[in-house]
Amino acid sequence: MNIKYIHEPTDLQCGQAVLAMVLGLTAEHVADDLHNERETTLREMKQYFREHAVSVSDERIQVQTKQELPPLCLLSLETPRCWHWSLYHDGTFYDPEHGVMDDFPVCGRKYYWELNT
Repeated sequence: MNIKYIHEPTDLQCGQAVLAMVLGLTAEHVADDLHNERETTLREMKQYFREHAVSVSDERIQVQTKQELPPLCLLSLETPRCWHWSLYHDGTFYDPEHGVMDDFPVCGRKYYWELNT
């Protein structure tokens, strides 16, 4: 899988950007499909992935270090400003707000759901 980084179009569209990166779409396309240009819910994220043949684990797993992460996963991060969706793939973080990174952005609690394409 080749991830193309997408910066969130607005401060509220991190979920749309994560979905778009995994599925090879644009964040605008995802927002149109969801009829949602604001924050996405976990339910919306899981449903959209599954509708596009990406399996999502049911279990939310708390994580401390990137070594604990599976090869591809959806991240929910408690950043200083808000809860935030992000993406991890094979050693790299693709964060819709903070860019492409080698480690988690600054955050408190961290959770993931494993993805399989």
